[in-house]
Amino acid sequence: MTTTASSVDSLDAGPATTSPGVGRVAGRPSRGRAAPVLAALFLALLAVAVAAPGVVTAADPLAADPLRALAAPGAEHWFGTDHLGRDVLARVVYGARHSLSIGLLATAVAVTAGVLLGLAAGLAHRWAGEALARAFDVLSTFPELLLALLVVAVTGPGTVNVVFAIGVAQIPTYARVVRAQTFVVRRSGYVEQAVTFGHPRGRIIVRHVLPNALDPIPVLATLGLGQAIVAASGLSFLGMGPQPPAAEWGAMLSQARDYLRVAWWEALFPGLAITLTVVCVTVLGRRLQRRFEGRTT
Repeated sequence: MTTTASSVDSLDAGPATTSPGVGRVAGRPSRGRAAPVLAALFLALLAVAVAAPGVVTAADPLAADPLRALAAPGAEHWFGTDHLGRDVLARVVYGARHSLSIGLLATAVAVTAGVLLGLAAGLAHRWAGEALARAFDVLSTFPELLLALLVVAVTGPGTVNVVFAIGVAQIPTYARVVRAQTFVVRRSGYVEQAVTFGHPRGRIIVRHVLPNALDPIPVLATLGLGQAIVAASGLSFLGMGPQPPAAEWGAMLSQARDYLRVAWWEALFPGLAITLTVVCVTVLGRRLQRRFEGRTT
């Protein structure tokens, strides 16, 4: 009888134990929840590297030692040394500041300009709004990296110009979304009610249209940050970003391509830094997207 009672109890408890997540060990997070946590931890480590690189490594990223050039990874140099004898770990750590700063600033430029232009296109008179919309469509036909490369070719190399170029290339993405959201919000009942009550146009835009039109922007900005980091590394690889001897991941890859057969580590670790950063940013962006869409898994 005891066995039968236990069996009945286990059957009754069955749905409660399996419904939260099939195939998950009790007390352990599922892979869907572990990935954002790991991504956040990696990005937190990058934030430390950007804010205080000396905490991660004590080596000087610019100190060259020709006698130890192309030394393999070991106890003294965990990531090995490059063709000038500089510590690769130190250059990867200090390079995070350049790569992430360019990506963040470019995304900020794109979001600011895209929101303003998208809002203007959604609120302007029909002919002006259509003209802006067609301009967004034309710019969207160009790949972002190609458009950024064109801007840099006109403005010249350098960190500031790369930030501006990537920001300009990403503007249409945000502008088109904000324009579409503005159309939806301006036709909503609460906006029409505010107009009926005689509220000033500026107040309606600031209090009702703008906040609701910006709902999808945090998700887009998070995903766009990964694209901006890839574009920054690509432009630096072509020699248009921070100039030597500055440590930047894309520039490090460019310098290491001539030594791949004899020193694979010189290209491997900056390449891994770019890949892991973009993957982690994308994971968090997808997580935000699912939350925005009302999903929790």
